Amino acid sequence: MRLYLASTSPARLMLLRTAGIEPVTVAPDVDEDVVAADAARSGGGPLTPHRVVELLARAKAEAVSRVLTDSGDITDGLVLGGDSVFVIDDVIYGKPHTAAKARERWHLQRGRTGQLYSGHWLIDHSAGVAGRGVGAVAVADVTFADDIEDAELDAYIATGEPLLVAGAFTIDSLGAPFITHISGDPSTVVGLSLPTLRRLVTGLGHAWPSLWNRTDN
Repeated sequence: MRLYLASTSPARLMLLRTAGIEPVTVAPDVDEDVVAADAARSGGGPLTPHRVVELLARAKAEAVSRVLTDSGDITDGLVLGGDSVFVIDDVIYGKPHTAAKARERWHLQRGRTGQLYSGHWLIDHSAGVAGRGVGAVAVADVTFADDIEDAELDAYIATGEPLLVAGAFTIDSLGAPFITHISGDPSTVVGLSLPTLRRLVTGLGHAWPSLWNRTDN
């Protein structure tokens, strides 16, 4: 069973590879801000973190599913979309994109605990036709060290790593030493909960080992 990953995230790709899966990565053509804004308008108010990540994960999976169906290249496989946000003080934070925003967020979260939400949406394909889709959201608490020096933060931000990840931090690279505790599945914080994905795969009637296709693991 081939897994199609509706994401170009290096962290999600690495995570799947360590779990024995070499996915086909396809960039989803989704304007996340527009999708979220439209949903908030139609729903009459702000979206919850749970709703944001599930909505965007589904939009990405469905966008890639349409591309694959139209191309005729897919036979049998699963299409996975994912999205993550970080929440502290009931405020949703996505990717900071700029050094100034990343620094502001680190000054806010240093020595504190926030929640990382990762949304998943999995679509079952058979003979090139999109079938049933299922979704789930995983949440993990992340606690940051309280003794991080400003010089350390400036050096970390200067690497560019925190600019393009939810919450402006990682646990699988340079940001890991600044995190003291995680409550929940650690892979959730990377951006893709492997236990959650396994439940979705088996819920669609497929065996998890059927996705193992890396011979070097």
